[in-house]
Amino acid sequence: MITIEKIIKKKTKGKTLTKKEIDFFVNGYTKGEISDEVMTELLKAICAKGMKERETVKLTTSMLNSGKRIDLSDIGICLDKHSSGGVSDSTTLILAPILASLGLKMVKMSGRSLGFTGGTIDKFETFSANTSLSLEEAKQIANKVGAVILCQTEDLVPADKKIYALRDRTNTVASLPLIASSIVSKKLASGAKVIVLDVKYGEGAFMDNLVEAKKLAKLMVKILRKNKVFACAVVSDMNQPLGNNIGNFMEVKEVISSLKEGKESRLLTLSKTIASLLVSMKENISLNLATKKVDVAVSEGQAYEKLKEMVLAQGGNLDLFKKEKLEFISVNSETSGYIKSVKTKELGELTHELCRIKGCKGVSILKKVGDKIGLGEEIIRIYAPKKYFEMFYRKYLDCIEISKTKTNPLPLIYDILK
Repeated sequence: MITIEKIIKKKTKGKTLTKKEIDFFVNGYTKGEISDEVMTELLKAICAKGMKERETVKLTTSMLNSGKRIDLSDIGICLDKHSSGGVSDSTTLILAPILASLGLKMVKMSGRSLGFTGGTIDKFETFSANTSLSLEEAKQIANKVGAVILCQTEDLVPADKKIYALRDRTNTVASLPLIASSIVSKKLASGAKVIVLDVKYGEGAFMDNLVEAKKLAKLMVKILRKNKVFACAVVSDMNQPLGNNIGNFMEVKEVISSLKEGKESRLLTLSKTIASLLVSMKENISLNLATKKVDVAVSEGQAYEKLKEMVLAQGGNLDLFKKEKLEFISVNSETSGYIKSVKTKELGELTHELCRIKGCKGVSILKKVGDKIGLGEEIIRIYAPKKYFEMFYRKYLDCIEISKTKTNPLPLIYDILK
């Protein structure tokens, strides 16, 4: 007879769990038949001993089967992407209108902010857009506009919701099998058939080891493909903020200007790269041809027009971001040289704290790693009333390390895994 005690003992010895054993603990914990304390023992054993690939596939399937699966086949083949999170990552708000402007479909189910990283839902709601849509409402918008952004439904992979919450409380998050099964089960349940995973690596990301980030990316692509989903992964940099702005309001302003003006930046480049991979896979065309289509969608303004259409379709208002004079505090360099490194996580946490204060909008990071900086030159702009100068000025300045020696710019993309 299968018992949770036998499963824990088996995994503690590093042995492979069967499908029945995995189903037993996933279903038992989801239904409340296994306590948090006992489940924590098992999670710690998995973190310590790991899981073989076939175990991870079974764990993903078991979690997927704990809830409903969404069927999007009636509106065609839908595209999706997932980012493992980071600072100033607003790629979804750029690539969704790009894809929709090319006649493709995206029903993007996203979450809210996790800690210091802004969530796609929080950012899209900055337009005053409604993201609490039923699936039928979302499908109607997707059919009409091409793309829709909505909150994840409560019945989507309930096992993951409960297990992830426990992992978060018990410091058992850092496990490749647990991370992969959590992400992939939600992607499979959401109904998309073509997916790009954006796995972040760096100081401001969950994965701060490049080798482990690539392992995670490969594992998730394998599981998706075993489930007949066309997938690939990008391993991208998070050793500095992706965009130039941090904070929901400021990040959305950057999204608008990126699509409206098409000025190249790390944020726009990564968004276009992910969009091009999705177009290439969906249309079965070369990446080069897909990239040209994406470039035209941005440069000729179709993607910007589609963003406006998306926002309006969900009751939002772009007028909230019309140019206005925002009060700001300039943070100036106390030395000359080159930007050596950025404390990305600290910047994210600091801006999360800042934006909780009424009247504070976020920050602009005016320099990237490798850029030259002069004595007294503005390096960060804090969009907040000047009365908060003493509270934040030094903290932000300390997030930037300057060297007299020339520093090379950081790569944006470390690998693309297919």
